[in-house]
Amino acid sequence: MPVGLFRVCLLVITAIVNHPLFFPKENGTVPENTEEIIQKMKEREESLRLEQLRLEQEIADQEATQKALEKAAVVVEESKEEKVRWDMWTALSMVIFLLIELWRQDFQEGNWQDIGGEEDDMAVLGKAFKGVAFPDKAVLASFYEKRILGTTGDMARMREMVEGFADDLLEALRSVCNRDADMEVEDCMGVGSMYENWRVRKPFVCDLIVPFAPPEPYCFRCQTWCSGDSFPPDEQGYGTIKVCRADEDATGCICDKTKLGEDMLCLLHSQVSSARPSSEMEDLLCFKNTQYLDADQVMKWFQIAVTKAWNRISHKYEFDLSFSLLDSPGALKIKFKSGKSIAFNLTPVVQYENSDVYFISHFPRSSLAADIPSSTHWFLTFAVYERRFIQLVSKTLPANACHVSCLQILSFLHGKQCSLTGPSGLTNYHLKTVLLHLLQARPSQDWAPEKLEARLQDMLKFLEKCLHEKKLYHFFIGNGKVPAELSFPIIFQRAEPLNLFRPFVLRRDIYRKMVDTFHEMLRNMSALINEYTVHIPLAHTNGIRKE
Repeated sequence: MPVGLFRVCLLVITAIVNHPLFFPKENGTVPENTEEIIQKMKEREESLRLEQLRLEQEIADQEATQKALEKAAVVVEESKEEKVRWDMWTALSMVIFLLIELWRQDFQEGNWQDIGGEEDDMAVLGKAFKGVAFPDKAVLASFYEKRILGTTGDMARMREMVEGFADDLLEALRSVCNRDADMEVEDCMGVGSMYENWRVRKPFVCDLIVPFAPPEPYCFRCQTWCSGDSFPPDEQGYGTIKVCRADEDATGCICDKTKLGEDMLCLLHSQVSSARPSSEMEDLLCFKNTQYLDADQVMKWFQIAVTKAWNRISHKYEFDLSFSLLDSPGALKIKFKSGKSIAFNLTPVVQYENSDVYFISHFPRSSLAADIPSSTHWFLTFAVYERRFIQLVSKTLPANACHVSCLQILSFLHGKQCSLTGPSGLTNYHLKTVLLHLLQARPSQDWAPEKLEARLQDMLKFLEKCLHEKKLYHFFIGNGKVPAELSFPIIFQRAEPLNLFRPFVLRRDIYRKMVDTFHEMLRNMSALINEYTVHIPLAHTNGIRKE
C-alpha cells in the first residue's frame, strides 16, 4: 500500500513540473516559426520525392537490363540447343554418308569385275548399240581368219630377230660404260602386245624394257604414292627414286628435310658430304641439287650409251640403226639396204624392290604419262604381271579360246577408226584393261571359241559403261583378287583403285573426242569388218543378240 501511494505522488509531482506554465518565455517563439519550418519540410519532402523517383527509374532500368540479359541468355541457350541438334544431324548425315561410301567401295572392290557376268547389268547398258548392226559369228570368224590370223607368224619371226639384236647391243653397251661410275644395265624383257600375241596393226613394234641400277656403293630407294606418304591426286600412279649410299639410313638425316641456318652444321654430315648432291649426284643422273633420279637425265645418258654401243658393233651388221623419235630415248629403227625397216623400243626402267613392278621413264607411243608432274616422278608399269596374268588364265580356258581374238578385233577397229577421225584419248591399253577385268569376272567356259560374238559385245558394253561413268580402274591396283600365283606386291593390292579415266574428268574436250570416236567406231563397225571379209549373204548378219 505505501508503495502505491508513493507512485501516485511521484506521478503528480512529475505532471506539475512538466506543465507549460513552468517553461521560460523564450520558448514561446516556436509557434512564430511554424510556417518556415513547414516550408522547409515541404522542400525536403519534394527533394525526397524526386530522389525516390530517380531511384525507382534506376531500379526499373536495372530490371529492364536484367530482363534483356535473361532474354539474350535464353536465345543463346536456344541457339546452342539448335546448333547441337544441327550438329547431331550433320554428324549423323556424315556417318550415314561414310557408311554408304564404305559400302560402295567394298561392293566395288568385291564386284568391280562382275559387270560382265550379270545379264541384268548388261541389259541396262548398250544404249549406244541401238540401231547398230553387229556382225554375226560367221562374219567375225571370216574376218579374223582373213585379216588377223595370218599376222601371228610375222610377229614371232620379228620378236626373235629384235631380241637377238637387243642382247648384242646391250652387251656392247656394258663394255663401253665405266663400271665404277656408270649405271649397270641388266638383260632386257619383252612386254606389251607383241609378247601377248594380240597386236594386229602394222608396223609391228617390239617393246623391250631394260632394268638398270646405280654403281656401288649406291642403291635406289623407291617411294610410291601408296607407300604411306601423302601424294596429290594428280600424282597417283607415280613414284620417286632416291639415289642413296647402301650404308645410308633409309629415312635419311633431318638435315635433308629442313633448311639449316648459315651458322648451323649437321653433326652427322660434314661439309664434304653436304656438297655431294650438287656434284656427284648429277653424275648419278639426279635432278639438280637433289638425290632424286631424273628421267630426263636418264634419257640423255641412255641415248649416248646406245650410240656408243652401236658404233662398237655396227661393223657386224649390214643395216643402219637410228633413233626414230627424238623424245624417246630408246625408240630405235633398223633400216635395211632393201628399204625395209623394223622399229622397236628399248626403254630404261628401275625395278621396284624385289618385284616385277618397274618405274618407267616414259611410255612410247602412249598418252598414259603425257602429263608427268616433274622429271623426278616416274610412272609405274605392271606390264610383266599383265603378261603373266594372261598366260596364267589362258591355261584354264578352253582350247582356241576367244579372249585374244576379242582384243585383236577391238584393237583393229579402234585403230581403223582413229586413222579416219584422228587419235583420241582412248588407247589400246584401255582396251586391254577391259579384257583383263572380264577375264577375271567371266567363268572359263564363257571364252569358248564359238562365243566370240557375245564376248566382243561384253567388251564393248563394258567400255561404254566405263566411258559413261568416266571410270576405268587399273586392273592390278586395288584389286584384292589377283591370283596368288603371280606373287603380286600386297602394297598395290591394298591401295585405292586407280581410275585410268581420271585425267579426262577435267579435260572435257579430250573426253568428248574419246566418246565420239567410240560411237563412230560402233557405227562403222560393220563397214570396217566387211571391208576385210569375203562376201557373206546379208541374211547372216543381224543385230545384237543376247547369248
